[in-house]
Amino acid sequence: MLGCIATATGPANAPPGSGDSGGYGGNMDFNENAEGTTIYLPVSNPGALLYVGDGHALQGDGELNGNALETSMDVEFTVDVLPGKRIGGRRIETPTDLIAMGLAGSVDDALKEATSNMASWLEQDYKLTPTEIAQFLGVASEYHISEVADRNAGVVLKIAKSKLSTLTPPHQNYGK
Repeated sequence: MLGCIATATGPANAPPGSGDSGGYGGNMDFNENAEGTTIYLPVSNPGALLYVGDGHALQGDGELNGNALETSMDVEFTVDVLPGKRIGGRRIETPTDLIAMGLAGSVDDALKEATSNMASWLEQDYKLTPTEIAQFLGVASEYHISEVADRNAGVVLKIAKSKLSTLTPPHQNYGK
């Protein structure tokens, strides 16, 4: 898996350190960022200016002490910039799940960010109302601690695509 995946911060911002994370992605260290995964990141610059790194052969949930089984990697990936698509944070799609990521100074704040990010995703793409979102998240959410070793803690909210299959199909499928 790749620990760092990000787009460049806005032109007025200083480049972040390699251990930092934020709305642009960064050092997310989430062990499901692996082969076959699609990652959606906000874009602040023309062309997005993607960067990747921090190869891990293996890492448990949370990267508790800042160490994983680090390795060099040969990576192949494709990049698409989706004009007009706005997202509120880092989003991940695996073959089986939709995943919203929260990265913040505390686990509590990261959990709130992940929940808000997923709620926005369900509202935008599945046209759910706030009441429907609350009901759906109450029965379909699965939370994981993705990282605690860096300045920002990470929490992900996963929803199995099988649970989404009962909802109206999304109006926009991120260009797929």
